[in-house]
Amino acid sequence: MKKLKQNIARILVAVLVATSFASCDEVGDTDPGGTSVESMAGDWYITLTDTNGKVQAANALHSTYNTAANDNTMWIDDAKHGYAIKCKVTVDVKAGTFSATDSANILDTGTVTITNGKIEKGAATSKGGHKVDKISFTAHFSYDPAGYDINYVGGKRTGFFEDEY
Repeated sequence: MKKLKQNIARILVAVLVATSFASCDEVGDTDPGGTSVESMAGDWYITLTDTNGKVQAANALHSTYNTAANDNTMWIDDAKHGYAIKCKVTVDVKAGTFSATDSANILDTGTVTITNGKIEKGAATSKGGHKVDKISFTAHFSYDPAGYDINYVGGKRTGFFEDEY
């Protein structure tokens, strides 16, 4: 009986060793690469002001991210933290600009037109004093009166505790 237990233990150890070496085998390229708009993607703390200069939302969290097409478009999404905007914009990654004309606003009725969209590298300062990218754009919502626009200006979220709102 003692020999049987030793043989079973040896077999288990041999199986464990064999599978541990087999599980370390890398298959193919493990680098997934990036997206077409990764330099413009991220989370942003943005302050929204209307055409009268009145603050509509301060430091509202917004996100920019690629579309499923992974082309020259990206989403702007505030998850209803600001002025209820989620729309696709066309981007020029090299210039750091973006815009949209009558893009469907997924979070609200109607459409939104984005003008003067720009992301500037290192042009803003976070709450904690870190240099971050700056985002700015003007949005006109189809349900608002003519000439009533919302100006968006903010900085990229760092994830550091001292920069959170």
